[in-house]
Parts: sequence; structure tokens; C-alpha cells
Amino acid sequence: MIRTALGDIAAADLGRTDYHEHLFQVSPLLPGDELDDEQRSGREAARLRAAGIDAMVDATPAGLGRDAEAVARISRSTGLRVVLTTGAHRRAHYRDGHPLLGMDAAALGRLFTAELTEGVRDDAALAAPRPHAPRAGLLKAGIGYWSIGDFERRVLDGVAQAHRATGAPVMVHLEHGSAAFEVLGVLGDGGVPAHRVVLAHVDRNPDPGLHAELAAAGAYLGYDGMARHKSWPDSVILDCLLRTAELGGADRLLLGGDVARRTRYLAYGGMPGLEYLPARFVPRLERAAGPGLVRRVLVDNPARLLDWTP
Repeated sequence: MIRTALGDIAAADLGRTDYHEHLFQVSPLLPGDELDDEQRSGREAARLRAAGIDAMVDATPAGLGRDAEAVARISRSTGLRVVLTTGAHRRAHYRDGHPLLGMDAAALGRLFTAELTEGVRDDAALAAPRPHAPRAGLLKAGIGYWSIGDFERRVLDGVAQAHRATGAPVMVHLEHGSAAFEVLGVLGDGGVPAHRVVLAHVDRNPDPGLHAELAAAGAYLGYDGMARHKSWPDSVILDCLLRTAELGGADRLLLGGDVARRTRYLAYGGMPGLEYLPARFVPRLERAAGPGLVRRVLVDNPARLLDWTP
């Protein structure tokens, strides 16, 4: 089954999935780019759904402005299936004194497990959930650029504890695509096999040889750097994806937008919006590789990753 904000569904019912977006997010690293308006985020989600996406992962973990009940309302009104996320991001996203920073790995693991099995906590206090609160369907951790600090290591250990307790899939934020094998090693030591992990932002290091090795190890590869033309054109990501698929990684590729900024959401007055992925990038992929690969990266692969049995 796949655990969504509106309840559990069969993996076969997930549909075309954007593996990485944010409907709500507030971080001290992103002043002025808060996603904190239910009506605007709802309109943005509706545009994504209208562009042909059936489901998305809301990849905002604990303590960064989540609103699980608002996500459930948006999901219900738009028909967009949404998988909520528990876990924690890298240290830089949390102000000094945030309650997550004082938790040891065991306490983090208990919190993450409870959000998967009981319901997502109120993000301000991380207290017990209200009755019938939506449950998370994915664990998340984050690391720095070629670094895993003390807090990041505790989060990884807590994520591993929650995975052992539930079998839930895991997403890891890689800063600039670095330290992919290293983080798989830490998680593996904690009992999380590579085939239950998606490496977010791995395309920020567009190295198809490396990506094929990671796929061969079992990891899923999160490609979500589209529309970042200050760094590279979309053709770099497209070429890397196609070459990785040729090298045997087709069954491990996922697509997302990770737009994640008020200034880049159409409903908040920015651009290019969540619809950029299905409207602009996916047609290029289909012209280059055909509908078979598109189905694998948008339907088959995310359904396999997100499927779990509590």
C-alpha cells in the first residue's frame, strides 16, 4: 500500500507521480520564499493536477511549516494524491533552540515512527496529533555538502529506527548531489537497504556513470533540477537521465520539480510553477525516449518505492 494524506491506497492506483514538491514550507534559509497560504498552494496543486500529474510527494519534513490537515484538504479538493513526509532536514534549516535539535536519535526515531503510524504532529510544538490527523508515508533526512554533522547523523539514525519499525521508504537530501554512497552506507549500517532509498537532487551532480553505479546498488535516483538555468540547461538533466537509463538505471529513475519557492510558484505571483515538469520537461523526455521510459519514471518506479506494508 501507499500511505497518502487521505488514507492508504493500492500502489497500482497511484498514477503519474511527481516525487518531490512542497505545498507548505518555511525555513530560515529561505526568507521571503515561504509557502504558507492554503488557497495559493491549493491553486498551484490544481495546476499540477491539470497538467497531468496524479500524485506528488510533499517533501517537507518536521519543523519546517508543514500543515498536514491543509494538505489533506487540498488533496481532496483537487484530486491530487499527496504523500506526506516525516523526518528532518539538514541542520541549517532549523533555528537555534528548535525542539528537534535537542532530541537524541532514539527520540527522533520515536517521533518519526509515530508520524507514520498515528498522525503528523502540529509542526510548531510537535505535540500529540489531533484525532484523525493525516499520517506520513515517507521518511526524510538531509546532509550537507560532503558532510554529515552531528544532528544529521542523529536524524539518519532516527530515520533508520523508524524504517526498521515500519518498512517505510526513505528520501535523503543530497547537497549538490554529494556523498551519495556515503549516506547509503550509514543507512545500510542502520538496517535500511538501498532499494528503499531515493537520493534527492542526485542530478545536481549530472554524472551518468555514478548514477548507474548507484542504481546498480539498488538506490532510486531523484532528478529534480529542471528549470534551474542559472546552473545548467534542462538538456544536461535530460542527457544524463537518458544515458543513465542506457547504462541500466531505468528502473531507478524518478522525476520531481522541487520548485519549493514562493517566488517560483505561479499562484504566489512567481514562475515557472509546478506545472513546468509535466508541461515542459516530460514532453521532451517522451520525444527523446518514447512513452515506455516516461511510464517507468513517472508511474512504475515511484509506485515501487512508495509501496510499503506497516
